[in-house]
Amino acid sequence: MFSLVVAWYGFFSLLAILAYGFDKYAAIRGHWRVQESTLHLLSVLGGWIGALMAQGVFRHKLSKKRFMLVFWGSVFVNLLGLVLVLSQWLAFL
Repeated sequence: MFSLVVAWYGFFSLLAILAYGFDKYAAIRGHWRVQESTLHLLSVLGGWIGALMAQGVFRHKLSKKRFMLVFWGSVFVNLLGLVLVLSQWLAFL
């Protein structure tokens, strides 16, 4: 179970890093952007660790207060879901 959780978070974190990098590149060049809802969805699904890393590396979205508020809300929702899933799994054992 542990390796499945690690793989899940790793996969969505990698997707988040790529999405933030693409969005930063597009923002600089004035091209089509990644929707903020997509970035938040990746965080809710478990990519928030990669998103947090990408925010620091790319210096992207950090000054947008509303975005960051929703981002931290998505982290909370994800962690709450993880606790619920793990508690159900432990109860099953």
